This record gives sequence, structure tokens and C-alpha cells, in this order.
Amino acid sequence: MKISDLANTHILKQPVYKPGKPIEQVALEYGLKTKEVCKLASNENPLGPSANAIAAAEEALEKVRLYPEGRGIALRKSIALKRGFTPEQIVLGNGSNEIIELLGHVFLRPGDEILTGEFTFVVYKLVAQLFGAKAVEVPMPKMIHDLDAMTAAVTDRTRIVFLPSPNNPTGTVNTNEQIHEFARCLPSHIVFCFDEAYAEYLEDPPDLRPLIDEGRNVICLRTFSKIYGLAGLRIGYGYSSKEFSDLLHRSRQPFNTNAVAQAAALAALEDDGWTNHCRESNAAGLCQLQQGFEMLGLEFIPSQANFVLVKVGNAEKVFTEMQKRGVIARPFGNDLSSYLRVTVGTEKENVLALAALEKTLVTLPSSP
Repeated sequence: MKISDLANTHILKQPVYKPGKPIEQVALEYGLKTKEVCKLASNENPLGPSANAIAAAEEALEKVRLYPEGRGIALRKSIALKRGFTPEQIVLGNGSNEIIELLGHVFLRPGDEILTGEFTFVVYKLVAQLFGAKAVEVPMPKMIHDLDAMTAAVTDRTRIVFLPSPNNPTGTVNTNEQIHEFARCLPSHIVFCFDEAYAEYLEDPPDLRPLIDEGRNVICLRTFSKIYGLAGLRIGYGYSSKEFSDLLHRSRQPFNTNAVAQAAALAALEDDGWTNHCRESNAAGLCQLQQGFEMLGLEFIPSQANFVLVKVGNAEKVFTEMQKRGVIARPFGNDLSSYLRVTVGTEKENVLALAALEKTLVTLPSSP
């Protein structure tokens, strides 16, 4: 008997998440040195974490023989102060991705439905499938979530509604007022998950605390992988009511966030100066890329995150050709097959990306 014959049937149909291509692999494939390769594929912070975060991580390594503090008390307290909650309303995750999975453990059963936009973070759909639920994708004709259409798509089977803002991969946002109105229209049998992975790039991000204070079934997700530059340590968090958070704590694994990640995240959260610097640098980089795309005559979706979705024609071919020139971007299939997502890099990296794209379009004149 094959091992696959012993597996749960739904696992055999479960898609596998495809991350951005690593620098080392591209360098090996195309005979480049790793220092010659620029990765702008995974929305990572090109400036990296603050010096304080690195120092805190190094100090935590000296005690790495010990298990981490399983409840993340210090970090949860700091997050609570920052967000205006109590520590009991915070749950830590191995990246905010883990909290998305915890929502599946707690709320999804076979035959249930989740609701998302058609162009959004694929992990929502993957988690739904993992638990035997169906992902209902609502059209986004203007590359932004149509909240009226999402409201109309709610059924008795809908259990979780996912809304990221800024949205990945489009970089578009919904306003605070729109989100509040949408959340208040949702029936009481639905959990509303508001994904704020890129919120720190906004000068004035939406604030869903009033909805939580009203007792609504709302959870907000944030991560230390983006503006805080700690993607390699895998740590994020969710905040909601105490009752909601208690349910997620019941479903998570013991010691789900490691000691080094907790220490670095705590220091990063408290270093407002570095966070502000990264936000300002990203804003300048967005302008640099978007102006560059305009000069190349390319359509793009104006972004409020740390990446831009640009229309290049056959994105898979453009993606491959740009790698030969030492730049890794991110293509998408299906209805986004003509778009390439380019992460904002340093000023130098953005120059390299635009130059590689221009040379590629000359090589593939039929791409745009």
C-alpha cells in the first residue's frame, strides 16, 4: 500500500503554497553571484530590522537552550499598550499565517464557506480547503474589495469573511468608514477577520477597536514580517475580545512562538524611530517605481503597501527574463497572468529592477 493511500483524501487535493523564489536558487540557475541578485518578490523590508531588534535577538540566543515563555507575556503586554487593549486580548502566532489557520481549527467544518476577494492573499483559500470548507471569491473589477458585493455574497454557510487592507497583491485599501459599515452589516454567525499585514505603511490605518468594543465577532491580524523586517523569525499576532482570543489560545500549540522571535519583536515594536524611517523610505520607493513604470508606458495599480502590481503582458516570461538580469519579482497566474508584483526595494534596487524590466521588454516586445 502506498503512503498516499493512508492519507486523508482532502490532503491529496490540497494545493501547496508557492513562495517567492530564493536568491540562492536564482544565482545557481543563471550563473550569478548571490550579491548580484536582488529579491523583490516577497514584500520584505529591504532595510531589514532595527539594530535594537537584532541586539535583542542576539541576547535571546544566549538562552536558547531554554523553552520560550509560552504565553509571550512581555510581548503581549507591549502590543496591548500599543494597540489600546489588554494582554488577554492578544494572541501570538508563528507569523499571522498561523492565526489564520487557528481560525480554521476553531470555526471551520466541512461544507462551510469563507468569503474573500478574487485577488487577495491565497492562504485564506488554502486554509479553508484544509478544513474542508469552500472559498467563495467575490469579483474585484477595480482591483479593490467591493464590500457591497461581498455583503451580498454572504450565505447561511459563510463562517469567516477575510478582508485585507492594504490588499496583497493589489496594494489597494478600503476606508475606515467603509470597513466599519461592512462589519456592522455582517450577521452574527460570521467571524470577520481584518488582515492588517501592511497597516504600518499607512499614515492613518483603519481602527477596528470600536467594533471589538461593541462585542462584534472581529479579529485583526498584524505581522512583524513586513515593516519590522523579521520575516525570517516568523512572528505575528491577532487582537480581539478576550473571549475570542481565549478560543484561539485553546487551539494553538504550546511554545508556538520562539524566544528569539519574541525578543526581537518586542524591541522592534518599541523602536518607533526605525519604523517611521522604513515607512518614509518605502513611500519614496513607491514613487520611484511608479514613476518608472509610467516612463516605460506600463499600467500599474497605485499602491499603498510596499509593492506595486504592474501590467507587463506575459508576466511569467518577464519574470524569467528579469531573473537572468539578477532581479526576482513575483508573477501571478489565472486572471492576473499579465501582472507582475514588484516589492519596493532600496533606491539602488529599484533602479536595478526598472532597468531589468526595460531591457526585458525590449527583448520581449510583445509582452506589454
